[in-house]
Amino acid sequence: MATELKQISEQQQHIERMQALFQRQQGAFRNAPMPSAAQRITGLKKLKQVILGNQQALIEAINEDFGGRSSDESLLAEIMPSIQGINYAIKHVKRWMKPSKRHVGAHLAPAKAQVIYQPLGVVGIVVPWNYPLFLAVGPLVTALAAGNRAMIKMSEYTPATSTLFAELMQGCFNEEEVVVINGEAEVGARFSEMAFDHLLFTGSTSVGRHVMRAAADNLTPVTLELGGKSPAIVGEDVPLADAAERICFGKSFNAGQTCVAPDYVLVPRDKEAAFIEAYRTAFKKMYPSLKGNRDYTHVVNQRQYARLNGWLQDAIDKGAKVTPIADDGDEASRCMPLQIVQGGTDEMTLMQDEIFGPILPIVPYDTIEQALDYVKDRPRPLALYYFSYNKASQQMVMENTHSGGACINETLFHVAVDDMPFGGVGPSGMGHYHGKEGFQTLSKAKGVFIKQKFNGARMIFPPYDKPINRLIYKFFIR
Repeated sequence: MATELKQISEQQQHIERMQALFQRQQGAFRNAPMPSAAQRITGLKKLKQVILGNQQALIEAINEDFGGRSSDESLLAEIMPSIQGINYAIKHVKRWMKPSKRHVGAHLAPAKAQVIYQPLGVVGIVVPWNYPLFLAVGPLVTALAAGNRAMIKMSEYTPATSTLFAELMQGCFNEEEVVVINGEAEVGARFSEMAFDHLLFTGSTSVGRHVMRAAADNLTPVTLELGGKSPAIVGEDVPLADAAERICFGKSFNAGQTCVAPDYVLVPRDKEAAFIEAYRTAFKKMYPSLKGNRDYTHVVNQRQYARLNGWLQDAIDKGAKVTPIADDGDEASRCMPLQIVQGGTDEMTLMQDEIFGPILPIVPYDTIEQALDYVKDRPRPLALYYFSYNKASQQMVMENTHSGGACINETLFHVAVDDMPFGGVGPSGMGHYHGKEGFQTLSKAKGVFIKQKFNGARMIFPPYDKPINRLIYKFFIR
């Protein structure tokens, strides 16, 4: 009882501190509502230096949270894209900030029109556990480039990384600029209820609904990055070894705990067995063994490990065939081999919800049209991957499917392209960040109509029964 009361007290302290910091950031923004390009670049450079100077500590913290996270995957998916995103924003922020000139019709002359991009104010960022550094830094870079203050709620499932990141940000920024909030689910729920000027959430579709509902009470605009069941479609013409190797990398990276990981694979029916064998070959080449392999990431915690095994058992109970690609995993450390699932049906949980782990259903198809219908009959995913070297087929698939983003003959890497927007569609999310589109998302594009001393509009002022009015209507309403 005493322990529970202590935990409740600690959470209440987190909430009170969070609310006080929010008010301080609001006040600071009111006093300085339009940071210069130089100020924004200075903030971005400080963020870059603190990441570069603490790479090993960050890698070790993430490894501790996962109970086994490949250091190279942390470099490739956390450190490198964070630094590259900062570099890209530093290079382009001056250009993004420039007012955009717009056309003024002759009926409004003489006048000018432009769009200016103003910071929104205080941006809330909710970070998931699967990429705890990159999914904090990526939105933060966007917020800082757009001139905003930022409050970041880290995941309670990555306590080592969350604690370290809070310390690093405290040493890099004052709390009126950037602040990190830690705490359990109750703190996260209260975070989403605050009247931010924009709220960016990355996580599951189910939690995303709660976040959007909470934000609606304040009319807070939201960007939701939610994931979903991202398909990989293997075309008739592509060599199976090529497709299997690239899908294997995308699915095995971070043990499938990636919002844009291939969730299932659509394969020509007569090539199903050959594809599985090609996949096994690719996996064994990348991971000759699993137990003790530092290149293979573990499932993040026991809760997720139990969920994945429960979904596998549900599929087996309902008639699916489950085949592990390797047989030397380690239950004690949550090192889970990739599991191939055949014969999946819509009644199985793993065919309904995003898997988010090393489980790969194989869905055979007879024609490419049938494969596309399978995708279109389901909620729109965050990513879609098509494997074919036929350019006409590539175009046909891109034009006849909807997804947040897509790759042709690749997986995952579109997220790392700084000059492309990243975001979902429908159940996989809404809004964009990254690049110019991210800057625009976290800015107010304010249209400004400008006149100087001469006022041509005086001609149409009342009384309206003047010949000039009839002439204007005749000339412009046609």
